[in-house]
Amino acid sequence: MVMGERENPQSLLITGGAGFIGTNFVRYLLRHTDVQVVVVDALAYAGQHCNVEQWQGDQRCSFVRGHIENAELVEYVCRTYAVDTIVNLAAQTHVDRSILDVHPFVEAIVRGTVVLLEIARRLRLSRFVQMSTDEVYGECLVGECSEGSPIVPSSPYAASKAAADSFVQSYGRTYGLSTLIVRSCNVYGPSQFPEKLVPMSILCALHDELIPLYGDGTQRRQWLFVEDLCRALWLLCRVGQPGQVYHVSSGIEQENREMVEHILQLLRKPRTLLSSVPDRPGHDRRYALRWDKIRDLGWEPQISLEEGLKQTVEWYQANRSWWEPLWTGPYARYRQQWYGQLSQSGAASWGMV
Repeated sequence: MVMGERENPQSLLITGGAGFIGTNFVRYLLRHTDVQVVVVDALAYAGQHCNVEQWQGDQRCSFVRGHIENAELVEYVCRTYAVDTIVNLAAQTHVDRSILDVHPFVEAIVRGTVVLLEIARRLRLSRFVQMSTDEVYGECLVGECSEGSPIVPSSPYAASKAAADSFVQSYGRTYGLSTLIVRSCNVYGPSQFPEKLVPMSILCALHDELIPLYGDGTQRRQWLFVEDLCRALWLLCRVGQPGQVYHVSSGIEQENREMVEHILQLLRKPRTLLSSVPDRPGHDRRYALRWDKIRDLGWEPQISLEEGLKQTVEWYQANRSWWEPLWTGPYARYRQQWYGQLSQSGAASWGMV
């Protein structure tokens, strides 16, 4: 097939498919399409083997454990499963961890993306979809960022995403690879690792523990339920224009404090569980995306914030066996160390935990 030709994908490689967005996207594809899916995931701390187990027995889905930086492995997978489309969801995603140690982010996000692009170029795959973030634009205090807004990342995580995006765009322009970039607002929903604001708040509240909020908690974000993002990803896999950036957002903007208060109301827990902690370095006050381009393709978010949070809270209440080992395992130690280090403040205190 000539690179750039567009037809419905038949065999998708989902990198990072055992993580939060990946798990939900694979589930969406198996429920709503007839495509073949192969997942490559290293099962690092945020990629859970229990997420993989739910697909076992479905002949349309295969799992390969490994790092996307392993070019031989990825090429073998692409050839073996006749992959025509790569959806790159593999990433280290937590800003706090990137502040402590940027190297895993450079390895997984920047180097990993380049490895995937090179394989897609050599094998002349029909499509490469890169999952990115609104954080590449940096702080947006007024209005909304368009797909052409300047890239000014604030955190090491955002900088690694911006670098990966640049490589994606360069492979499209230089080699004619059919690439597109998806930048979403904050995503929440079932199966999200507890370090993120929504699941952390739910689990703290279920344990009657204080919920840490950075600074005054008035940082503003747009919020999108993960199933709406999955619908957008599948649409763009089919009809997104090569070389384009697409924003995916809900237009629903909330302060972090307001999100946590919604969760406390759903769980009938007191607001006294809210606890202010020192703000993290370089914390952007606000992100906001304009998303007209994907709306013109017929996509609209379908899940309201109220319904999405309700479904999310109910999922964590019903799936204690999924999150309890995470909450009481290594992440518990990380959580104590991270917030302890925050209390020290000062740039000189930042280092490995």
